[in-house]
Amino acid sequence: MDEWLKDVRIGVVGLGYVGLPLAVEFGRLFPVVGFDIKTDRIAALREGYDETRETTAEELEAASRLELSSDPEALRSCNVYIVTVPTPIDRHKRPDLTPLISASETVGAVLKRGDLVVFESTVYPGCTEEDCVPVLERRSGLTFNVDFTVGYSPERINPGDKEHRLPSIMKVTSGSNEETAERVDRLYGQIITAGTFRAESIKVAEAAKVIENTQRDLNIALINELAIIFNRMGIDTEGVLKAAGSKWNFLPFRPGLVGGHCIGVDPYYLTHKAEAIGYRPEIILAGRRLNDSMAGYVAGQLVKTMLKRRIQVEGARTLVLGLSFKENCPDLRNSKVVDLIHELGDFGVAVDVYDPMIDPAEAKREFGIEPIAAPEPGRYDAILLAVAHSDYGVVQPERIRDFGKENCVVYDLKYALDRNIVDARL
Repeated sequence: MDEWLKDVRIGVVGLGYVGLPLAVEFGRLFPVVGFDIKTDRIAALREGYDETRETTAEELEAASRLELSSDPEALRSCNVYIVTVPTPIDRHKRPDLTPLISASETVGAVLKRGDLVVFESTVYPGCTEEDCVPVLERRSGLTFNVDFTVGYSPERINPGDKEHRLPSIMKVTSGSNEETAERVDRLYGQIITAGTFRAESIKVAEAAKVIENTQRDLNIALINELAIIFNRMGIDTEGVLKAAGSKWNFLPFRPGLVGGHCIGVDPYYLTHKAEAIGYRPEIILAGRRLNDSMAGYVAGQLVKTMLKRRIQVEGARTLVLGLSFKENCPDLRNSKVVDLIHELGDFGVAVDVYDPMIDPAEAKREFGIEPIAAPEPGRYDAILLAVAHSDYGVVQPERIRDFGKENCVVYDLKYALDRNIVDARL
């Protein structure tokens, strides 16, 4: 460990899905202050409980040099700050930089000469230097690249994935000058076993991150459109994808709802910046429109299947399995299952939601949805598997029809159930 690293004291600002694993890994090696504005979050972490389920109590305990705090003054002792706050979109699908600017204000208030600030939040190219740095300068009274420097290392956390975790995912790094870029790369190299990739500039690193999820979004949009076409032709989409997948270079994407705080959000950051410089993106926005429309399409497909079974749709009771935005993850942010539930409600369908992974109080607070504690056997006219958690507790995949009436429709949105017990799927 070189001389600079020996003096490093890290402040991680934001302890969510991204920040907490980072604070824990660094907290094994360096003095780290993990800061979050949510006092209840800090209290729970001090007790060894991580509501995101990304970090265990044992891992928190092993981070022996980690201090947890909701007091911004605790950050004053640090000389490296890593900002890992969310970057959502507003209701008009425009970037909402409020958390990022607020975090920059917090860091700027304690920033000192010689300090380094690294941003990990997903942004459009140019945001770090054009939006965040001016806040740091104004709040601290210091001059960028003279008194302090900045780096950018985009997060690549995959919530719910227990195989690809922070140390085993290659990290892109960058800095505002040559020396800073080298320092940022060496710092992350202490905890990333998969290695680092040093980008030539902060803007390149920002762009690399934002296109990762844009690419996935477009690929899923293509498969979603193919699924719509094949459904009209009476062809099983999964069968088509399995056949096509027999070729070595066919990409294994599957249709579905595209939500969450990454794939369903990041493309809007890129298109916002593109429009700001006078270019109207066509393909990216077309993919977003199609993916955003899929909840309505799935609801319509379920209702059509019910009508074919001569099931009275108005007042029919449907069990929706899963509310989080993806499998084996309690995160509800930007979950498109919520849109699906609203679409079914527009048809007059009564919906019960069951998801043992999530916090029911959060679902009630954020969406006005009250998940049930457990579904009742023989109660439902339709059952829709929306999220393929590996463990649904009382609902066993092979016995899923036990919760429906005799003429019940089972819709598999995730291709997770045996084809013989499914009436329809995307």
